[in-house]
Amino acid sequence: MGIVIAIDGPAAAGKGTLSRQIAEAYHFHHLDTGLTYRATAKALIDAGLPLDDETVAAKMAAEVDLSGLDRDVLSAHAIGEAASRIAVMPSVRRALVDAQRAFSRKEPGTVLDGRDIGTVVCPDAPVKLYVTASPEIRARRRHEEIVAKGDNADYEAIFAEVKTRDDRDMSRSDSPLKPAPDAHLLDTSEMSIEAAFQAAKAITDAALKNS
Repeated sequence: MGIVIAIDGPAAAGKGTLSRQIAEAYHFHHLDTGLTYRATAKALIDAGLPLDDETVAAKMAAEVDLSGLDRDVLSAHAIGEAASRIAVMPSVRRALVDAQRAFSRKEPGTVLDGRDIGTVVCPDAPVKLYVTASPEIRARRRHEEIVAKGDNADYEAIFAEVKTRDDRDMSRSDSPLKPAPDAHLLDTSEMSIEAAFQAAKAITDAALKNS
């Protein structure tokens, strides 16, 4: 079984970029677990199925192909909002956690990022990071990301959505978003992408050396 690096945090905190950089640095496999929820939501939307039927959503979740996750397609804002709605469903989470755990066993190692990797999916991971940033900074990043793609975006609306999503993720009964007790906290609010990567790699190097 390979080494697991678990990276958690709220939306737009920078964990996705960091995770991809860390995976590349160590030549590990990478899985953005948020895309598994987005893929499930997209499958429901494409099939014209409701987003509030847990039984149907869980069936779709069990059929998600982790090798076919297209970040460009799944990054659509509407899909993200739909994914946040089904992510609170316990049976959906169970189905996707099973698939994520299977992925984490790949050799020589894996980097998984999400919201419950260090607490639920891979609680025994030797390296755990909790990447965060202020809601204002995260909303600004999301706004800039949407505008950069040529789409229209309203900062105030995005800020409200960030706070709503935080509340939903942190207050759900199943696998709420929170740092694992042994996670290293990394606040990227005032960090460049490179500075955040160097800080994360230093934490990871030290944790692997001591594991």
